[in-house]
Amino acid sequence: MTELFRSLHVPGHPLVLVNAWDAGSARVVEAAGATAVATTSAGVAWSLGVRDGDALDRDTALAAVRRIVTAVGVPVSADCESGFADDPAGVGETIGLLVATGAAGVNLEDAWHGGPTPLRETADQTARLAAARAAAGTELFVNARVDTYLRDVGDPEGRLADTAARAAAYLDAGADGIFVPGVVDPATVASLVDAIDAPLNILVGPGAPPVTELAALGVARISLGSSVAAAAYGLARNAVREVLASGTYESSADALPYGELNGLFG
Repeated sequence: MTELFRSLHVPGHPLVLVNAWDAGSARVVEAAGATAVATTSAGVAWSLGVRDGDALDRDTALAAVRRIVTAVGVPVSADCESGFADDPAGVGETIGLLVATGAAGVNLEDAWHGGPTPLRETADQTARLAAARAAAGTELFVNARVDTYLRDVGDPEGRLADTAARAAAYLDAGADGIFVPGVVDPATVASLVDAIDAPLNILVGPGAPPVTELAALGVARISLGSSVAAAAYGLARNAVREVLASGTYESSADALPYGELNGLFG
């Protein structure tokens, strides 16, 4: 599955990933025509009653990945946050366990939740990615996430150069692709495509440029992240508010028919 997943990262003809949060949502994504499935760490955490941001323990997170991999017949990329470990050796252990789930890819971020700085130092993250690469061998597409834009790190004028420098170091450590969430401005995206010598992944949602525009800029991968999971929870909240306030049920009018949804698991 890894080579198939790798082949889907084509600049100008991007892989579009609608991120799933459990086996059921993964089956819906696959049945709708997706060529691959990615998980959302936020959505997985929320579905298990835990906040996002390195709060979910490794075994629980990987068990969720395994259920998703088992539920679908397309490649699955797992959002493993910062690797569920304090040091590079621990990241390597996580990746070895992830390979055993049958996943084809992994996202590893340089955000440092609870750390003294918003991002890990480049050398530290490089060591973590090198450990991941060593543990994965050729079995995973390693997508290195650079959170400079998402977490507003550093001088805005130098942010693109800082992002490109981190990306180059991460690629040298063995990453296959670079994920830069937090930026959808076409001019900046185009500059990132030019500055990064690897498939570029962009995070999108309401208000972002359409897939066709990002494709024309040379983006190779587009992710919806936690937005679809959040929308699903928003629908649940609206349905509750409606029935409690007015006694009506129209919020769920666009639900998948029972038979269609149940048939995905036959």
